[in-house]
Amino acid sequence: MLPTLQFYDRISVLKALKLCQKENDISKTRLIHEYVAERNIIPKDVYISTTLITTYARCGVLKEAREVFEKMPVRSVVSWNALISGYAQNGLGNEALECFREMAEVGVTPDSITYISILKACGIVGSLEIGEDIDATVRNQGLLQKDVVLGNALVSMYSKIGVMEKAREVFDQLPLRNVVSWNALLTGYARKGLGEEVLKCFRQMTDTGIPPTEITYVSILKACGLVGSVVIGKEIDAEIRKKGLLQKSIMLGSALVDMYSKVPLMLFEAWEVFVHMPTRLIITWTSLIGAYAEHGLYEEVLDCFVKMQVVDNLSPDAIAYLDSLKACGFLGATNKGQGIHSCIVKQGIDRDEFVIGALVDMYANCGLLNEAWVVFDHKLSFPNVVPWTTLISGFAFQGDIDNVIHLLEIMRYEGIEPDEITLLSILTVCSHVGLVDFGCEYFQVLTKDYSIDLTIEHHNCLLDLFGRAGQLDELVTMVKDMPIQPNFISYRTVLGACKKWENIGLGRQAFDCAVRLGKQQTAPFVLISNIYAVVDSEDSSILDNHGYMDMG
Repeated sequence: MLPTLQFYDRISVLKALKLCQKENDISKTRLIHEYVAERNIIPKDVYISTTLITTYARCGVLKEAREVFEKMPVRSVVSWNALISGYAQNGLGNEALECFREMAEVGVTPDSITYISILKACGIVGSLEIGEDIDATVRNQGLLQKDVVLGNALVSMYSKIGVMEKAREVFDQLPLRNVVSWNALLTGYARKGLGEEVLKCFRQMTDTGIPPTEITYVSILKACGLVGSVVIGKEIDAEIRKKGLLQKSIMLGSALVDMYSKVPLMLFEAWEVFVHMPTRLIITWTSLIGAYAEHGLYEEVLDCFVKMQVVDNLSPDAIAYLDSLKACGFLGATNKGQGIHSCIVKQGIDRDEFVIGALVDMYANCGLLNEAWVVFDHKLSFPNVVPWTTLISGFAFQGDIDNVIHLLEIMRYEGIEPDEITLLSILTVCSHVGLVDFGCEYFQVLTKDYSIDLTIEHHNCLLDLFGRAGQLDELVTMVKDMPIQPNFISYRTVLGACKKWENIGLGRQAFDCAVRLGKQQTAPFVLISNIYAVVDSEDSSILDNHGYMDMG
């Protein structure tokens, strides 16, 4: 309740502000602010002013917290801490750091509370330099051995920035480690994708007798998904259910869905956890949608995409849109894809580079290249090479070389370098549509002008290009001169060309090489049998010069 007394009642004001913090009640906070302002209390009472700053910060209203701070005639370290902590707690790392610099300029000495907030801010913005400076100061003042909260803040800061060696170093030097210390380390390893390290730390943690918390379980489940550890994942699942945590924690439910989704053949378990969750957030749906997309279950992807909005009344995020567009592209679901596109435009995320790329990919896979071009055209300077490659491949597949050349020239003009995938896509499509000269030309152009790391897949694609065109002399020469050792696919490609052009001499050599490299493969036997089936093997006239070239 608000203070109703007509005179200044300090205790009532403070109690009211504490209640506002607990209930996150911004309206009552403003009424109290008005109450103390009318009575000119703020200039007189530093403690009430500081509490008012803290209350505004807890409610997420930093502008008004700053206004109260600016009107204070005297600002102690506690006042500065209230504002700095408010910025950090609300994810405003840069503002917290700027406030810290102002504090230093006016000569106010920071304390442990200040350092804890600044370390949190460093983790938010990724400021390793400032974080290391605070680390050095803390050590010089001997605070690391005295303040476990400060030590935990250091571990957390290094973990969030991803410097796990430093995080582990600080952790090992802590005189006392509680569950917060362990969670900071576990979370850092999980964020870096170091699943084995997470599981190792978890075993060390349990050996010390420290019981896990919700945050611990989330990190362990993520680690299980990373390393594919079904056994440990199920043990954690059973422990969570035994403690009754699944019905209480949306975060744990989402983590379980995500863990099972990443483990092969565990989609049913992911679904079982999902349907029994009392409440589902967007992250829960996107975990399940992503799992279906990963396993090629595109009908299920689109079904979940609809149910997420209809059943739980949730608006899709960018991740849900990306997976759903991918599904539409694979299924050729043009109408659904166009509907999703409309939703994206309404939501105002049609300028996101990944969303643009997904839209281009969807339209191109559906054969709607004009629509793909319209999406793409307004942002030709698109820095991500993937949509460029998708569009180039689409036009090449249709034999529209003019647009392929046009796009490649625009890329050159915009300074966007084609990559290995771009070249592979061009070669693949050229091979399938018989554009031998074009494919060879751009192979030379792109490998000469750009630093593209050629793989065996590029060379095999070029072999296929020669083979489909019947240019067997060029094919043999390339096999002999390849800078990369030919593999099974290389010789199988040659063998396939020999079948097409009925060349037994070259085919026998390619067969011998293919069998030597792929002893368990049946394809070479099928291909050589097919050649013998259509060619009179006793006719020596078919043994042309190709048959006597050494390919081994």
